[in-house]
Amino acid sequence: MAAKTTLTCPHCGTCFERSVNPAPTADVIIEVTDRIVLIERKYPPTGWAIPGGFVEYGETVEQAAVREAKEETSLDVALIHLLGVYSDPGRDPRSHTITTVFVGKAVGEPKAEDDAKSAGLFDPNHLPTPMAFDHRKVVEDYVAWKRSETGCRKPKPKQ
Repeated sequence: MAAKTTLTCPHCGTCFERSVNPAPTADVIIEVTDRIVLIERKYPPTGWAIPGGFVEYGETVEQAAVREAKEETSLDVALIHLLGVYSDPGRDPRSHTITTVFVGKAVGEPKAEDDAKSAGLFDPNHLPTPMAFDHRKVVEDYVAWKRSETGCRKPKPKQ
Protein backbone atom coordinates (compact mmCIF):
# COMPACT_ATOMS: atom_id res chain seq x y z
CA MET A 1 0.00 0.00 0.00
CA ALA A 2 2.61 2.51 -1.09
CA ALA A 3 1.31 6.06 -1.31
CA LYS A 4 2.48 7.86 -4.39
CA THR A 5 2.18 11.40 -5.64
CA THR A 6 2.34 12.30 -9.31
CA LEU A 7 4.54 15.30 -10.00
CA THR A 8 5.02 17.22 -13.24
CA CYS A 9 8.29 18.86 -14.19
CA PRO A 10 7.58 22.61 -14.62
CA HIS A 11 10.24 22.84 -17.37
CA CYS A 12 9.54 19.88 -19.67
CA GLY A 13 6.12 18.62 -18.56
CA THR A 14 7.35 15.08 -17.81
CA CYS A 15 5.23 13.30 -15.21
CA PHE A 16 6.76 11.03 -12.61
CA GLU A 17 5.67 9.34 -9.41
CA ARG A 18 7.19 10.04 -6.02
CA SER A 19 6.65 7.87 -2.96
CA VAL A 20 5.13 9.58 0.06
CA ASN A 21 6.76 8.23 3.19
CA PRO A 22 6.16 8.75 6.91
CA ALA A 23 8.28 11.46 8.52
CA PRO A 24 10.83 10.34 11.14
CA THR A 25 10.65 11.97 14.55
CA ALA A 26 12.46 11.46 17.85
CA ASP A 27 11.18 11.97 21.38
CA VAL A 28 12.86 11.66 24.77
CA ILE A 29 11.32 10.99 28.15
CA ILE A 30 13.57 13.13 30.33
CA GLU A 31 14.01 11.92 33.89
CA VAL A 32 14.80 14.57 36.49
CA THR A 33 14.99 12.67 39.79
CA ASP A 34 11.70 10.70 40.05
CA ARG A 35 9.77 12.99 37.68
CA ILE A 36 9.59 13.34 33.91
CA VAL A 37 9.59 16.48 31.79
CA LEU A 38 6.56 17.28 29.69
CA ILE A 39 5.97 20.33 27.54
CA GLU A 40 2.69 22.02 26.79
CA ARG A 41 2.58 22.54 23.03
CA LYS A 42 2.27 26.09 21.74
CA TYR A 43 0.94 25.03 18.32
CA PRO A 44 -1.66 22.46 17.20
CA PRO A 45 -2.07 19.74 18.02
CA THR A 46 -2.19 21.23 21.51
CA GLY A 47 -1.82 19.38 24.79
CA TRP A 48 1.01 18.04 26.91
CA ALA A 49 3.75 16.10 25.16
CA ILE A 50 7.08 14.39 25.54
CA PRO A 51 9.80 16.71 24.19
CA GLY A 52 10.73 15.82 20.64
CA GLY A 53 10.32 16.62 16.99
CA PHE A 54 11.32 15.96 13.42
CA VAL A 55 14.68 14.45 12.49
CA GLU A 56 16.62 16.83 10.26
CA TYR A 57 18.44 15.67 7.14
CA GLY A 58 21.91 14.33 8.02
CA GLU A 59 21.01 13.86 11.69
CA THR A 60 20.67 10.61 13.66
CA VAL A 61 17.55 9.97 15.74
CA GLU A 62 19.76 10.18 18.85
CA GLN A 63 21.05 13.59 17.81
CA ALA A 64 17.52 14.76 17.02
CA ALA A 65 16.21 13.63 20.42
CA VAL A 66 18.97 15.50 22.29
CA ARG A 67 18.63 18.61 20.08
CA GLU A 68 14.83 18.75 20.38
CA ALA A 69 15.02 18.26 24.17
CA LYS A 70 17.46 21.17 24.44
CA GLU A 71 15.41 23.39 22.10
CA GLU A 72 12.13 22.78 23.94
CA THR A 73 13.25 22.50 27.58
CA SER A 74 16.74 24.13 27.75
CA LEU A 75 18.00 20.92 29.42
CA ASP A 76 21.11 19.00 28.41
CA VAL A 77 20.01 15.37 28.15
CA ALA A 78 22.06 12.18 28.27
CA LEU A 79 20.26 9.31 26.56
CA ILE A 80 20.25 6.08 28.61
CA HIS A 81 17.76 3.74 26.93
CA LEU A 82 15.81 3.14 23.72
CA LEU A 83 12.20 2.74 24.85
CA GLY A 84 10.63 1.90 21.49
CA VAL A 85 9.39 2.87 18.05
CA TYR A 86 5.81 4.08 17.57
CA SER A 87 4.41 4.03 14.05
CA ASP A 88 0.60 4.00 14.15
CA PRO A 89 -0.42 6.02 11.05
CA GLY A 90 -2.94 7.95 13.20
CA ARG A 91 -0.56 8.88 16.03
CA ASP A 92 -0.09 12.42 14.68
CA PRO A 93 -3.19 14.13 13.22
CA ARG A 94 -1.02 16.28 10.92
CA SER A 95 0.57 13.43 8.96
CA HIS A 96 1.96 9.92 9.26
CA THR A 97 5.04 9.99 11.49
CA ILE A 98 7.25 7.31 12.97
CA THR A 99 8.91 8.20 16.25
CA THR A 100 11.85 6.66 18.04
CA VAL A 101 11.44 7.24 21.79
CA PHE A 102 14.40 7.36 24.15
CA VAL A 103 14.73 7.69 27.90
CA GLY A 104 17.24 10.27 29.05
CA LYS A 105 18.47 11.94 32.21
CA ALA A 106 18.95 15.61 32.98
CA VAL A 107 19.57 17.88 35.93
CA GLY A 108 17.78 21.16 36.55
CA GLU A 109 14.45 22.82 36.04
CA PRO A 110 12.96 22.70 32.53
CA LYS A 111 12.29 26.04 30.89
CA ALA A 112 9.83 26.28 27.97
CA GLU A 113 11.61 27.29 24.78
CA ASP A 114 11.03 27.06 21.01
CA ASP A 115 7.52 25.71 20.32
CA ALA A 116 6.75 24.85 23.96
CA LYS A 117 4.22 27.08 25.73
CA SER A 118 5.25 25.74 29.14
CA ALA A 119 7.30 22.93 30.63
CA GLY A 120 7.08 21.07 33.89
CA LEU A 121 8.06 18.06 35.94
CA PHE A 122 5.38 15.39 36.41
CA ASP A 123 4.86 12.10 38.20
CA PRO A 124 4.64 9.62 35.31
CA ASN A 125 1.76 7.89 37.10
CA HIS A 126 -0.30 11.13 37.21
CA LEU A 127 -0.21 12.85 33.83
CA PRO A 128 -1.81 16.17 32.92
CA THR A 129 -4.60 16.38 30.38
CA PRO A 130 -4.95 16.54 27.54
CA MET A 131 -1.94 14.61 26.28
CA ALA A 132 -0.95 15.15 22.64
CA PHE A 133 -0.38 12.44 20.05
CA ASP A 134 -0.05 8.92 21.53
CA HIS A 135 2.13 10.19 24.37
CA ARG A 136 -0.11 8.87 27.17
CA LYS A 137 0.51 5.34 25.83
CA VAL A 138 4.23 6.05 25.44
CA VAL A 139 4.47 7.17 29.09
CA GLU A 140 2.48 4.08 30.16
CA ASP A 141 5.06 1.94 28.32
CA TYR A 142 7.82 3.89 30.11
CA VAL A 143 6.19 3.22 33.50
CA ALA A 144 5.95 -0.50 32.67
CA TRP A 145 9.62 -0.52 31.62
CA LYS A 146 10.65 1.22 34.86
CA ARG A 147 8.73 -1.39 36.89
CA SER A 148 10.45 -4.21 35.01
CA GLU A 149 13.85 -2.57 35.63
CA THR A 150 13.25 -2.42 39.38
CA GLY A 151 11.51 -5.78 39.59
CA CYS A 152 8.42 -4.08 41.01
CA ARG A 153 5.19 -5.56 39.66
CA LYS A 154 2.79 -3.38 41.65
CA PRO A 155 1.76 0.15 40.73
CA LYS A 156 2.96 2.92 43.00
CA PRO A 157 0.38 3.77 45.68
CA LYS A 158 -1.46 7.06 45.12
CA GLN A 159 -0.42 9.79 47.48
